[in-house]
Amino acid sequence: MKRILILAAAVLGAGVAARAQQGPWSLSDCINHALEHNLTVQRSALTVEQREVDLNTAKNRVLPAVRGSASENLSFGRGLTAENTYSNSNTTSTSFGLSADMPVFQGFDIVNGVKLGKLNLAAATANLEKARDDIRVAVAQAYVQILYNQELLRVAQYQREHDADLLDQIRERLNAGKVSGAEVSAQQATLAQSRQSEIQAEGNLRMAVLTLTQLLELTSPEGFSIVTPEVGDVDKVLLMRPEAIYEEAVAIKPAVEAAQINLEYSEVNIARAKGARLPTISLSGGLSTNYYTNSIRPSADFGTQLRNNFGQYVGLSMSIPIFQRFSIRNNIRAAELQYKGQEIQLETVKKELYKEIQQAYYNAVTAQARYAGSRESAASARQHYELTEEKYKVGMAGVADYNDARNSWLRAESEHIQARFQCLYQTKLLDFYRGRLLDF
Repeated sequence: MKRILILAAAVLGAGVAARAQQGPWSLSDCINHALEHNLTVQRSALTVEQREVDLNTAKNRVLPAVRGSASENLSFGRGLTAENTYSNSNTTSTSFGLSADMPVFQGFDIVNGVKLGKLNLAAATANLEKARDDIRVAVAQAYVQILYNQELLRVAQYQREHDADLLDQIRERLNAGKVSGAEVSAQQATLAQSRQSEIQAEGNLRMAVLTLTQLLELTSPEGFSIVTPEVGDVDKVLLMRPEAIYEEAVAIKPAVEAAQINLEYSEVNIARAKGARLPTISLSGGLSTNYYTNSIRPSADFGTQLRNNFGQYVGLSMSIPIFQRFSIRNNIRAAELQYKGQEIQLETVKKELYKEIQQAYYNAVTAQARYAGSRESAASARQHYELTEEKYKVGMAGVADYNDARNSWLRAESEHIQARFQCLYQTKLLDFYRGRLLDF
Protein backbone atom coordinates (compact mmCIF):
# COMPACT_ATOMS: atom_id res chain seq x y z
CA MET A 1 0.00 0.00 0.00
CA LYS A 2 2.84 2.38 0.86
CA ARG A 3 4.49 1.67 -2.49
CA ILE A 4 1.23 2.44 -4.31
CA LEU A 5 0.90 5.80 -2.55
CA ILE A 6 4.52 6.69 -3.35
CA LEU A 7 3.99 5.72 -7.00
CA ALA A 8 0.79 7.76 -7.20
CA ALA A 9 2.52 10.81 -5.71
CA ALA A 10 5.38 10.43 -8.16
CA VAL A 11 2.99 10.18 -11.12
CA LEU A 12 1.06 13.23 -9.91
CA GLY A 13 4.26 15.23 -9.39
CA ALA A 14 5.51 14.22 -12.82
CA GLY A 15 2.22 15.28 -14.37
CA VAL A 16 2.37 18.70 -12.74
CA ALA A 17 6.02 19.15 -13.70
CA ALA A 18 5.24 18.09 -17.27
CA ARG A 19 2.46 20.66 -17.42
CA ALA A 20 4.89 23.37 -16.31
CA GLN A 21 7.21 22.42 -19.17
CA GLN A 22 4.54 22.18 -21.90
CA GLY A 23 5.03 25.73 -23.02
CA PRO A 24 4.02 29.26 -22.21
CA TRP A 25 1.07 29.77 -19.87
CA SER A 26 -1.43 32.49 -20.62
CA LEU A 27 -2.97 34.47 -17.79
CA SER A 28 -6.24 32.58 -18.18
CA ASP A 29 -4.33 29.28 -17.98
CA CYS A 30 -2.71 30.40 -14.74
CA ILE A 31 -5.96 31.62 -13.20
CA ASN A 32 -7.89 28.47 -14.12
CA HIS A 33 -5.13 26.24 -12.74
CA ALA A 34 -4.95 28.25 -9.52
CA LEU A 35 -8.72 28.11 -9.03
CA GLU A 36 -8.55 24.33 -9.28
CA HIS A 37 -5.40 23.63 -7.25
CA ASN A 38 -4.78 26.51 -4.85
CA LEU A 39 -5.09 25.29 -1.26
CA THR A 40 -6.81 28.42 0.04
CA VAL A 41 -9.55 28.03 -2.56
CA GLN A 42 -9.86 24.32 -1.79
CA ARG A 43 -10.21 25.09 1.91
CA SER A 44 -13.05 27.53 1.16
CA ALA A 45 -14.71 24.89 -1.04
CA LEU A 46 -14.57 22.41 1.84
CA THR A 47 -16.26 24.98 4.07
CA VAL A 48 -19.13 25.15 1.57
CA GLU A 49 -19.51 21.37 1.71
CA GLN A 50 -19.49 21.49 5.52
CA ARG A 51 -22.25 24.12 5.50
CA GLU A 52 -24.30 21.87 3.21
CA VAL A 53 -23.98 19.09 5.79
CA ASP A 54 -24.96 21.50 8.58
CA LEU A 55 -28.04 22.58 6.63
CA ASN A 56 -29.07 18.97 6.10
CA THR A 57 -28.69 18.36 9.84
CA ALA A 58 -30.87 21.40 10.64
CA LYS A 59 -33.61 20.21 8.26
CA ASN A 60 -33.61 16.69 9.73
CA ARG A 61 -34.43 17.98 13.22
CA VAL A 62 -38.13 17.75 12.30
CA LEU A 63 -37.83 13.96 11.97
CA PRO A 64 -38.56 11.62 14.89
CA ALA A 65 -35.74 10.04 16.83
CA VAL A 66 -36.10 6.25 17.22
CA ARG A 67 -34.15 4.19 19.74
CA GLY A 68 -34.06 0.49 20.50
CA SER A 69 -32.98 -1.04 23.81
CA ALA A 70 -32.25 -4.43 25.31
CA SER A 71 -31.04 -5.42 28.75
CA GLU A 72 -30.19 -8.53 30.70
CA ASN A 73 -30.00 -8.50 34.53
CA LEU A 74 -28.84 -11.29 36.88
CA SER A 75 -29.51 -11.27 40.62
CA PHE A 76 -27.89 -13.55 43.26
CA GLY A 77 -28.38 -14.10 46.98
CA ARG A 78 -31.04 -13.00 49.42
CA GLY A 79 -33.94 -10.99 48.00
CA LEU A 80 -37.55 -10.05 48.49
CA THR A 81 -40.11 -12.50 47.12
CA ALA A 82 -43.65 -11.96 45.90
CA GLU A 83 -44.97 -13.07 49.35
CA ASN A 84 -43.06 -10.19 50.95
CA THR A 85 -40.51 -12.53 52.53
CA TYR A 86 -36.82 -12.91 51.97
CA SER A 87 -35.17 -15.98 50.52
CA ASN A 88 -32.01 -16.99 48.74
CA SER A 89 -32.62 -17.29 44.98
CA ASN A 90 -31.18 -16.52 41.61
CA THR A 91 -33.25 -14.42 39.20
CA THR A 92 -32.83 -13.22 35.62
CA SER A 93 -34.65 -10.44 33.87
CA THR A 94 -34.58 -9.75 30.12
CA SER A 95 -36.27 -6.69 28.63
CA PHE A 96 -36.68 -5.19 25.15
CA GLY A 97 -37.90 -1.75 24.19
CA LEU A 98 -38.46 0.53 21.24
CA SER A 99 -39.09 4.24 21.78
CA ALA A 100 -39.49 7.34 19.62
CA ASP A 101 -39.92 11.04 20.18
CA MET A 102 -40.65 13.85 17.81
CA PRO A 103 -40.61 17.61 18.32
CA VAL A 104 -44.01 19.21 17.80
CA PHE A 105 -43.14 22.81 18.63
CA GLN A 106 -39.76 24.14 19.69
CA GLY A 107 -40.40 27.87 19.84
CA PHE A 108 -39.61 28.15 16.10
CA ASP A 109 -36.08 26.99 16.90
CA ILE A 110 -36.09 24.38 14.14
CA VAL A 111 -37.52 26.77 11.54
CA ASN A 112 -34.99 29.45 12.43
CA GLY A 113 -32.22 26.86 12.52
CA VAL A 114 -32.99 25.91 8.92
CA LYS A 115 -32.95 29.60 7.94
CA LEU A 116 -29.58 30.05 9.64
CA GLY A 117 -28.25 26.96 7.89
CA LYS A 118 -29.27 28.33 4.50
CA LEU A 119 -27.69 31.69 5.27
CA ASN A 120 -24.50 29.98 6.47
CA LEU A 121 -24.34 28.07 3.20
CA ALA A 122 -24.92 31.24 1.18
CA ALA A 123 -22.23 33.10 3.14
CA ALA A 124 -19.75 30.24 2.67
CA THR A 125 -20.49 30.25 -1.07
CA ALA A 126 -19.89 34.01 -1.22
CA ASN A 127 -16.64 33.61 0.73
CA LEU A 128 -15.56 30.92 -1.72
CA GLU A 129 -16.12 33.31 -4.60
CA LYS A 130 -14.21 36.01 -2.70
CA ALA A 131 -11.30 33.58 -2.28
CA ARG A 132 -11.43 32.95 -6.01
CA ASP A 133 -11.42 36.69 -6.70
CA ASP A 134 -8.43 37.13 -4.40
CA ILE A 135 -6.48 34.40 -6.15
CA ARG A 136 -7.34 35.87 -9.55
CA VAL A 137 -5.91 39.24 -8.50
CA ALA A 138 -2.84 37.65 -6.87
CA VAL A 139 -2.11 35.58 -9.98
CA ALA A 140 -2.53 38.61 -12.25
CA GLN A 141 -0.15 40.65 -10.08
CA ALA A 142 2.44 37.86 -10.11
CA TYR A 143 1.98 37.45 -13.88
CA VAL A 144 2.59 41.16 -14.51
CA GLN A 145 5.65 41.05 -12.26
CA ILE A 146 7.14 38.29 -14.41
CA LEU A 147 6.45 40.32 -17.55
CA TYR A 148 8.15 43.32 -15.99
CA ASN A 149 11.18 41.34 -14.82
CA GLN A 150 11.51 39.63 -18.18
CA GLU A 151 11.78 42.99 -19.89
CA LEU A 152 14.25 44.26 -17.30
CA LEU A 153 16.39 41.17 -17.87
CA ARG A 154 16.27 41.78 -21.60
CA VAL A 155 17.46 45.36 -21.06
CA ALA A 156 20.20 44.16 -18.66
CA GLN A 157 21.39 41.58 -21.18
CA TYR A 158 21.49 44.18 -23.91
CA GLN A 159 23.44 46.51 -21.64
CA ARG A 160 25.97 43.80 -20.78
CA GLU A 161 26.41 42.84 -24.45
CA HIS A 162 26.79 46.47 -25.42
CA ASP A 163 29.38 47.11 -22.71
CA ALA A 164 31.35 44.05 -23.83
CA ASP A 165 31.35 45.26 -27.44
CA LEU A 166 32.36 48.75 -26.32
CA LEU A 167 35.24 47.32 -24.31
CA ASP A 168 36.52 45.58 -27.44
CA GLN A 169 36.30 48.86 -29.35
CA ILE A 170 38.22 50.76 -26.65
CA ARG A 171 40.94 48.10 -26.62
CA GLU A 172 41.28 48.49 -30.38
CA ARG A 173 41.61 52.25 -29.90
CA LEU A 174 44.19 51.66 -27.19
CA ASN A 175 46.23 49.54 -29.60
CA ALA A 176 45.92 52.36 -32.15
CA GLY A 177 47.09 54.87 -29.56
CA LYS A 178 43.85 56.88 -29.61
CA VAL A 179 42.85 56.33 -25.93
CA SER A 180 44.63 55.77 -22.65
CA GLY A 181 44.64 52.66 -20.48
CA ALA A 182 42.47 54.47 -17.95
CA GLU A 183 39.53 54.36 -20.36
CA VAL A 184 39.97 50.61 -20.74
CA SER A 185 39.94 50.17 -16.96
CA ALA A 186 36.89 52.39 -16.65
CA GLN A 187 35.01 50.36 -19.27
CA GLN A 188 36.04 47.11 -17.61
CA ALA A 189 34.46 48.40 -14.38
CA THR A 190 31.34 49.39 -16.31
CA LEU A 191 31.10 45.90 -17.85
CA ALA A 192 31.49 44.27 -14.43
CA GLN A 193 28.65 46.44 -13.12
CA SER A 194 26.49 45.47 -16.11
CA ARG A 195 27.12 41.81 -15.39
CA GLN A 196 26.06 42.30 -11.78
CA SER A 197 22.90 44.08 -12.96
CA GLU A 198 22.15 41.15 -15.26
CA ILE A 199 22.66 38.65 -12.43
CA GLN A 200 20.32 40.68 -10.21
CA ALA A 201 17.72 40.85 -13.00
CA GLU A 202 17.94 37.08 -13.46
CA GLY A 203 17.43 36.58 -9.72
CA ASN A 204 14.44 38.91 -9.65
CA LEU A 205 12.88 37.04 -12.56
CA ARG A 206 13.43 33.68 -10.87
CA MET A 207 11.75 34.93 -7.70
CA ALA A 208 8.81 36.32 -9.70
CA VAL A 209 8.38 32.97 -11.46
CA LEU A 210 8.63 31.15 -8.12
CA THR A 211 5.91 33.37 -6.63
CA LEU A 212 3.50 32.58 -9.46
CA THR A 213 4.23 28.85 -9.50
CA GLN A 214 3.64 28.71 -5.75
CA LEU A 215 0.25 30.35 -6.25
CA LEU A 216 -0.43 27.67 -8.86
CA GLU A 217 0.72 24.97 -6.39
CA LEU A 218 3.29 23.68 -8.91
CA THR A 219 6.03 21.51 -7.45
CA SER A 220 8.84 23.34 -9.23
CA PRO A 221 9.30 26.52 -11.28
CA GLU A 222 11.71 24.75 -13.64
CA GLY A 223 10.58 24.96 -17.25
CA PHE A 224 7.77 27.39 -16.45
CA SER A 225 7.17 30.26 -18.87
CA ILE A 226 4.33 32.65 -19.68
CA VAL A 227 2.85 34.26 -22.76
CA THR A 228 3.81 37.87 -23.34
CA PRO A 229 0.59 39.67 -24.34
CA GLU A 230 0.32 42.33 -26.95
CA VAL A 231 -0.02 45.72 -25.26
CA GLY A 232 -1.88 48.32 -27.28
CA ASP A 233 -2.52 51.96 -26.52
CA VAL A 234 -3.71 51.31 -22.97
CA ASP A 235 -3.04 54.94 -22.12
CA LYS A 236 -5.92 55.88 -24.41
CA VAL A 237 -8.49 53.62 -22.74
CA LEU A 238 -11.43 55.68 -21.43
CA LEU A 239 -11.75 55.12 -17.68
CA MET A 240 -15.11 55.08 -15.89
CA ARG A 241 -15.47 57.24 -12.83
CA PRO A 242 -15.05 55.37 -9.53
CA GLU A 243 -18.61 56.23 -8.47
CA ALA A 244 -20.03 54.46 -11.54
CA ILE A 245 -17.75 51.46 -11.07
CA TYR A 246 -18.76 51.23 -7.41
CA GLU A 247 -22.47 51.15 -8.30
CA GLU A 248 -21.81 48.04 -10.38
CA ALA A 249 -19.32 46.45 -7.99
CA VAL A 250 -21.40 46.78 -4.82
CA ALA A 251 -24.15 44.66 -6.40
CA ILE A 252 -21.91 41.79 -7.53
CA LYS A 253 -18.81 41.59 -5.36
CA PRO A 254 -18.83 38.52 -3.08
CA ALA A 255 -17.32 40.39 -0.12
CA VAL A 256 -20.37 42.67 0.02
CA GLU A 257 -22.70 39.74 -0.53
CA ALA A 258 -21.12 37.80 2.35
CA ALA A 259 -21.45 40.81 4.68
CA GLN A 260 -25.11 41.26 3.69
CA ILE A 261 -25.81 37.58 4.34
CA ASN A 262 -24.13 37.80 7.75
CA LEU A 263 -26.43 40.72 8.59
CA GLU A 264 -29.47 38.62 7.67
CA TYR A 265 -28.03 35.78 9.75
CA SER A 266 -27.82 38.07 12.77
CA GLU A 267 -31.44 39.13 12.27
CA VAL A 268 -32.66 35.53 12.23
CA ASN A 269 -30.47 34.80 15.24
CA ILE A 270 -32.39 37.45 17.21
CA ALA A 271 -35.66 35.71 16.37
CA ARG A 272 -34.17 32.40 17.41
CA ALA A 273 -33.01 33.82 20.74
CA LYS A 274 -36.48 35.27 21.40
CA GLY A 275 -38.05 31.90 20.60
CA ALA A 276 -36.43 30.47 23.73
CA ARG A 277 -39.14 32.28 25.74
CA LEU A 278 -41.82 30.06 24.20
CA PRO A 279 -42.83 26.61 25.49
CA THR A 280 -41.66 23.45 23.74
CA ILE A 281 -43.93 20.50 22.97
CA SER A 282 -42.74 16.97 22.24
CA LEU A 283 -44.55 13.79 21.27
CA SER A 284 -43.20 10.44 22.47
CA GLY A 285 -44.19 6.79 22.29
CA GLY A 286 -42.77 3.34 22.72
CA LEU A 287 -43.11 -0.44 22.95
CA SER A 288 -41.66 -2.73 25.65
CA THR A 289 -41.71 -6.29 26.95
CA ASN A 290 -39.67 -8.46 29.33
CA TYR A 291 -38.89 -12.00 30.44
CA TYR A 292 -38.30 -13.07 34.10
CA THR A 293 -37.02 -16.25 35.80
CA ASN A 294 -36.56 -17.30 39.45
CA SER A 295 -34.50 -20.28 40.61
CA ILE A 296 -36.98 -21.29 43.38
CA ARG A 297 -40.19 -20.78 41.43
CA PRO A 298 -41.29 -21.96 38.00
CA SER A 299 -41.74 -19.29 35.31
CA ALA A 300 -43.72 -19.16 32.12
CA ASP A 301 -41.81 -19.82 28.92
CA PHE A 302 -39.98 -17.06 27.04
CA GLY A 303 -42.55 -16.50 24.27
CA THR A 304 -45.51 -16.48 26.67
CA GLN A 305 -43.92 -13.91 28.93
CA LEU A 306 -42.98 -11.67 25.99
CA ARG A 307 -46.60 -11.71 24.79
CA ASN A 308 -48.09 -11.24 28.25
CA ASN A 309 -45.68 -8.44 29.23
CA PHE A 310 -45.95 -6.53 25.95
CA GLY A 311 -46.89 -2.87 26.56
CA GLN A 312 -47.24 0.37 24.60
CA TYR A 313 -47.27 3.99 25.58
CA VAL A 314 -47.72 7.39 23.98
CA GLY A 315 -47.20 10.77 25.59
CA LEU A 316 -47.25 14.48 24.95
CA SER A 317 -45.06 16.72 27.05
CA MET A 318 -44.69 20.48 27.29
CA SER A 319 -41.87 22.45 28.87
CA ILE A 320 -42.43 26.08 29.82
CA PRO A 321 -39.41 28.28 30.61
CA ILE A 322 -40.13 30.31 33.75
CA PHE A 323 -36.77 31.45 35.03
CA GLN A 324 -33.48 30.59 33.32
CA ARG A 325 -31.05 32.73 35.32
CA PHE A 326 -31.51 35.60 32.81
CA SER A 327 -29.76 33.50 30.15
CA ILE A 328 -32.57 34.00 27.59
CA ARG A 329 -32.59 37.77 28.12
CA ASN A 330 -28.82 37.96 27.80
CA ASN A 331 -28.82 35.77 24.70
CA ILE A 332 -31.31 38.16 23.09
CA ARG A 333 -29.14 41.15 24.00
CA ALA A 334 -26.06 39.43 22.63
CA ALA A 335 -27.89 38.65 19.37
CA GLU A 336 -29.02 42.28 19.05
CA LEU A 337 -25.48 43.51 19.62
CA GLN A 338 -24.23 41.06 17.02
CA TYR A 339 -26.75 42.49 14.56
CA LYS A 340 -25.51 46.03 15.18
CA GLY A 341 -21.95 44.83 14.73
CA GLN A 342 -22.85 43.23 11.39
CA GLU A 343 -24.48 46.49 10.27
CA ILE A 344 -21.20 48.26 10.94
CA GLN A 345 -19.29 45.45 9.22
CA LEU A 346 -21.45 45.74 6.11
CA GLU A 347 -20.83 49.47 5.87
CA THR A 348 -17.13 48.88 6.48
CA VAL A 349 -16.94 46.36 3.63
CA LYS A 350 -18.75 48.75 1.30
CA LYS A 351 -16.45 51.63 2.21
CA GLU A 352 -13.37 49.45 1.80
CA LEU A 353 -14.62 48.40 -1.64
CA TYR A 354 -15.14 52.03 -2.60
CA LYS A 355 -11.65 52.92 -1.35
CA GLU A 356 -10.15 50.06 -3.36
CA ILE A 357 -11.95 51.24 -6.48
CA GLN A 358 -10.87 54.84 -5.90
CA GLN A 359 -7.26 53.74 -5.44
CA ALA A 360 -7.43 51.53 -8.54
CA TYR A 361 -8.95 54.39 -10.54
CA TYR A 362 -6.33 56.96 -9.59
CA ASN A 363 -3.59 54.37 -10.01
CA ALA A 364 -4.92 53.77 -13.52
CA VAL A 365 -5.04 57.51 -14.25
CA THR A 366 -1.46 57.88 -13.00
CA ALA A 367 -0.36 54.77 -14.91
CA GLN A 368 -1.83 56.12 -18.15
CA ALA A 369 -0.11 59.47 -17.70
CA ARG A 370 3.14 57.79 -16.70
CA TYR A 371 2.97 55.44 -19.67
CA ALA A 372 2.45 58.31 -22.12
CA GLY A 373 5.21 60.36 -20.48
CA SER A 374 7.65 57.47 -20.28
CA ARG A 375 7.11 56.69 -23.94
CA GLU A 376 8.15 60.22 -24.87
CA SER A 377 11.02 60.13 -22.39
CA ALA A 378 12.30 56.82 -23.74
CA ALA A 379 12.10 58.09 -27.32
CA SER A 380 14.02 61.28 -26.42
CA ALA A 381 16.63 59.36 -24.44
CA ARG A 382 17.12 56.95 -27.33
CA GLN A 383 17.54 59.81 -29.78
CA HIS A 384 20.09 61.45 -27.48
CA TYR A 385 21.94 58.15 -27.14
CA GLU A 386 22.07 57.59 -30.90
CA LEU A 387 23.40 61.12 -31.48
CA THR A 388 26.04 60.66 -28.77
CA GLU A 389 26.99 57.32 -30.27
CA GLU A 390 27.59 58.95 -33.65
CA LYS A 391 29.74 61.61 -32.00
CA TYR A 392 31.65 58.95 -30.09
CA LYS A 393 32.41 57.05 -33.29
CA VAL A 394 33.99 60.12 -34.88
CA GLY A 395 35.86 61.12 -31.70
CA MET A 396 33.65 64.12 -30.82
CA ALA A 397 32.44 62.58 -27.52
CA GLY A 398 34.26 60.71 -24.79
CA VAL A 399 33.42 57.28 -23.48
CA ALA A 400 32.02 58.80 -20.25
CA ASP A 401 29.52 60.89 -22.20
CA TYR A 402 28.67 57.90 -24.32
CA ASN A 403 28.03 55.68 -21.28
CA ASP A 404 25.96 58.37 -19.57
CA ALA A 405 23.74 58.73 -22.65
CA ARG A 406 23.43 54.97 -22.93
CA ASN A 407 22.54 54.54 -19.23
CA SER A 408 19.98 57.35 -19.40
CA TRP A 409 18.32 55.67 -22.34
CA LEU A 410 18.26 52.26 -20.63
CA ARG A 411 16.77 53.75 -17.46
CA ALA A 412 14.09 55.50 -19.50
CA GLU A 413 13.40 52.26 -21.36
CA SER A 414 13.05 50.34 -18.08
CA GLU A 415 10.65 52.93 -16.69
CA HIS A 416 8.65 52.78 -19.92
CA ILE A 417 8.42 48.98 -19.66
CA GLN A 418 7.23 49.15 -16.07
CA ALA A 419 4.71 51.88 -16.89
CA ARG A 420 3.35 49.86 -19.81
CA PHE A 421 2.58 46.75 -17.79
CA GLN A 422 1.33 48.71 -14.79
CA CYS A 423 -1.03 50.62 -17.04
CA LEU A 424 -2.26 47.37 -18.55
CA TYR A 425 -2.85 45.82 -15.12
CA GLN A 426 -4.55 48.85 -13.56
CA THR A 427 -6.99 49.34 -16.44
CA LYS A 428 -7.90 45.63 -16.40
CA LEU A 429 -8.33 45.75 -12.64
CA LEU A 430 -11.00 48.42 -12.99
CA ASP A 431 -12.88 46.17 -15.41
CA PHE A 432 -12.52 43.31 -12.92
CA TYR A 433 -14.36 45.34 -10.27
CA ARG A 434 -17.23 45.60 -12.75
CA GLY A 435 -17.45 41.82 -13.03
CA ARG A 436 -15.34 41.38 -16.16
CA LEU A 437 -12.80 38.58 -16.55
CA LEU A 438 -9.29 39.47 -15.46
CA ASP A 439 -7.37 38.63 -18.62
CA PHE A 440 -5.00 40.23 -21.10
